Amino acid sequence: MSLAETSSRPAVIELRQYTLRPGRRDELIELFDREFVETQEAAGMRVLGQFRDLDDPDRFVWLRGFPDMATRHRALTAFYEGPVWAEHGPQANATMADSDDVLLLRPLSNHDGLAVSPAGRAPMGAPTPERFVCATVWSFVPGRAAGSALIRDRLLPVLRATGPAPFAALTTETAPNTFARLPVRTGENVTVVLTSYPDESAYRRHLADVLAHPLARDEILPGIEREQTEAPRTLRLAPTGRSLL
Repeated sequence: MSLAETSSRPAVIELRQYTLRPGRRDELIELFDREFVETQEAAGMRVLGQFRDLDDPDRFVWLRGFPDMATRHRALTAFYEGPVWAEHGPQANATMADSDDVLLLRPLSNHDGLAVSPAGRAPMGAPTPERFVCATVWSFVPGRAAGSALIRDRLLPVLRATGPAPFAALTTETAPNTFARLPVRTGENVTVVLTSYPDESAYRRHLADVLAHPLARDEILPGIEREQTEAPRTLRLAPTGRSLL
């Protein structure tokens, strides 16, 4: 299946966080952006974004999407059993200490998915963009929808009214993993909100405005906190030169 046949708004998204061996992140990024972008997309998936974690010099974060779980199985089988991974996979794996921190996600609503086009991807050698990406991950009791509903129906409108609109809001995909060779985190109930800013100072201003917003401060955020199983985690991310996000 060619990339042109895949959905422009993937229905299944993987948020992948890799812990790398010390000092080897740039090596993996150069290899990834050179060898694993167009080749994965040719197999039927979409490489959505690649990032350096600003809080951990040995962490690489990326997202890829699929039209559905059946296509995910076919695409991953084609890629990981194909010639590109056979040639370059050992070098990639040699940079990694752990690659199993993977959340399997879907759009929180029909309006909250990721809409990107490969036509916007920079060529190899493009400079690292200045933009700053924030991914906030909330964790809730498995099977309980109240927390994600509060984010969808009440927090997202405040975020849109006070600053840059999030470019995606995602929640746990509960379907079984269709590609057992690559583990995903199970027993999870998370909601992930992703937003792009010109720089980190713009993010901090937006965060301050949300925390000062009366409705968010007095009702929405306390309501979400009551549903949480742990404090939300914020990923501070710098896109690589070829990231679409």
